[in-house]
Amino acid sequence: MLETLRSIIQEVNEAKDLTASLEIIVRRVQKTMEVKVCSVYLLDHNLGRYVLMATKGLDPQSVGKASLAPEEGLVGLVAQRAEPVNLEHASSHPRYFYIPETREEEFESFLGVPVIHHREVLGVLVVQQSEVRAFDAEEEAFLITLSAQLAGIIANEEARGAITGFSPTGIKTTDAVFEGVPGAPGVVIAEAVTVFPPADLGVIPSRKVDDIQKEIDFFNECLNQVRIDISELKMKIKGQLRPEERELFDAYLHMLSDNALGAEVIAYIREGNWAQGALARVARDHVRNLEAMDDDYLRERATDIKDLCSRVLFYLQDKEQDNRKYPERCVLVSEELSAAMLAEVPKENLAGIVSAKGSGHSHVAILSRAMGIPAAMGIQDLPFSELDGKEIIVDGYNGRVYSNPSDELRDRFMEIVREEEQLSEGLESIKDLPCETLDGHRVELWVNTGLMTDVLRSRERGAEGIGLFRTEVPFLLRDRFPTEREQTEIYRQQLEAFYPKMVTMRTLDIGGDKPLPYFPIKEENPFLGWRGIRVSMDHPEIFIAQVRAMMKASSGLDNLQILLPMISNMNEVDYSLKLIKRAHQELLEEGLNIQLPKVGVMIEIPALMYQIKSLASRIQFISVGTNDLSQYLLAIDRNNPRVSGIYSTLHPSVLRALKKLADDIHAENLRVSVCGEMAGNPGAAVLLMAMGYDVLSMNATSLLKVKSVVRNVTYQQARDLLEKVLTEEDTEAVKALVDIELYNAGVDRLLRTSRNS
Repeated sequence: MLETLRSIIQEVNEAKDLTASLEIIVRRVQKTMEVKVCSVYLLDHNLGRYVLMATKGLDPQSVGKASLAPEEGLVGLVAQRAEPVNLEHASSHPRYFYIPETREEEFESFLGVPVIHHREVLGVLVVQQSEVRAFDAEEEAFLITLSAQLAGIIANEEARGAITGFSPTGIKTTDAVFEGVPGAPGVVIAEAVTVFPPADLGVIPSRKVDDIQKEIDFFNECLNQVRIDISELKMKIKGQLRPEERELFDAYLHMLSDNALGAEVIAYIREGNWAQGALARVARDHVRNLEAMDDDYLRERATDIKDLCSRVLFYLQDKEQDNRKYPERCVLVSEELSAAMLAEVPKENLAGIVSAKGSGHSHVAILSRAMGIPAAMGIQDLPFSELDGKEIIVDGYNGRVYSNPSDELRDRFMEIVREEEQLSEGLESIKDLPCETLDGHRVELWVNTGLMTDVLRSRERGAEGIGLFRTEVPFLLRDRFPTEREQTEIYRQQLEAFYPKMVTMRTLDIGGDKPLPYFPIKEENPFLGWRGIRVSMDHPEIFIAQVRAMMKASSGLDNLQILLPMISNMNEVDYSLKLIKRAHQELLEEGLNIQLPKVGVMIEIPALMYQIKSLASRIQFISVGTNDLSQYLLAIDRNNPRVSGIYSTLHPSVLRALKKLADDIHAENLRVSVCGEMAGNPGAAVLLMAMGYDVLSMNATSLLKVKSVVRNVTYQQARDLLEKVLTEEDTEAVKALVDIELYNAGVDRLLRTSRNS
């Protein structure tokens, strides 16, 4: 049975489209299970019905016409229960519903299994038999396993259909939404431009060309360059090869001839396709066919095809890049965006960012926040290569991308864009005013930075200090570890820009979702692995060079304080302090007159919450990293789109933990700040202020929004709200109470930001 499953899946993967895939499945299942009927019904969201999309055994004329409402028939029952239904006497079941056009009256036995993707029932796979019998457990397991494979195929086709504007059943669609995680706040409506890593045949988007002959000439030029490369390589190493091995190069040259791969690519270009897309299509077809062969020698030739086509693609991309023109306003879309990809787009053209992979805490997301560009990351099931040239809407607040938008949806988001512009203009008037409540309670607003761009925008918006400078950002943007001198120059810029205000520099925090390209960390569970201070303690040479650079940069300014990330025990604190003091002593011996800066600890690991008294005897301040602390308290990977919907810093248990932390830290006479994303949420900021946090540190975009909320409530109102939410049992109830408080305070225009917790 396992071999049969593999064979079916392989055949399905070779199908040209969803219709062909479904036809293969119903044909192969009918034959394998020796049943009279196998059918697939798919849910059409626009119709709200399950449509018969393929069948072997029922009337083929009913395909695309016969359908059932979710509450109708046995198919609807399978979908509602989201579990198999196995019946000997189908016609006697109360949910049996006869569809005349299918002519299924003679089939009594019924087995239906749901096709589920991300908890959603996409369709139902059904087998039926004439005689009365129950399908056995092995048959049921076979169908369930096959439906799990089918789910991914259907989901991918639905995603592509959402972009082209038609559902798999052929119904016109609009307003398709792809869910991800927020990368940078804001909304943008603009044309998508797909970018991709070099020489990767698997991610080339579809694109049309106007001048077909020019494209053919361009392809032939690149193809000829690869022929020259292969010929030169053959001559270079011919003395090291046997005659039969040299023949392999002749075979490569034949494949690249005008009568082989070259001719096939040109045929697709003549249909209006651009050269890269035509080449990728030819390569995929040949590779798929060769890999399906039983002969080992032929299967290995698939690698040759991929290599040769990748060589041609390299030249196509290299030459095309020089002439690349970007729309006046564009959204950059990729499977996984890099800083280098962002740098290629003129700053004035870049309006938004969408990445199929990555998180809201990746360095691309950090860059987008620094640039004030809306970004959505980790978008599930995004057929990014299909988006090129299409108008899309990026909702950076909620991490969503809308394709094929209707006029109504476009108008709604345009209104949001106008509101944002008006809101920003209105908030400018309070940038120089203190952040205090109506009854005089003061809270300091600091900023999280990683680039000089952040610093300049932060000073313009009235930031009172830097609560978190992410020192890993300069490391991420290089292809090697920066030297001590290079680090000193970077840190000096930050310290001078904010002088005399305090600048909190976090020591290198890599690992988890922030691996360095030149120092990769591959682990089964990176968030519970080698990251943060653990890396620094295992590499004291990196740590000492960094804290030396920080202290040298602070010479004559003395506005530096050092923050230690991912601390889980006192040994890490003691060892870090030992190295910091050693570095300070070295600098004194080198003749530099530098003060030993204050040292603080970042509380991100729940275990440290119960060692506040021990911490207080060693350090001078504490900062709470709500991103990781919430992640570990809730056991939810906040960067995983599948579960990010249930991650929230407004979870009642997280709020109670934060309240206890503030109380315990103040009992030890230490100042405490919050530097996680929670501090930049206006509603959450009110709760943190009520808990007693002294400093709230956030991205520059949120500064004035938080200040506006704080200046429109009293401290007593904030404390009353906190008292209410701490009695609640679920996150939604907490959010509702916070929304009501903001509405009553007259700042309901900020509710959009407040909901993203």
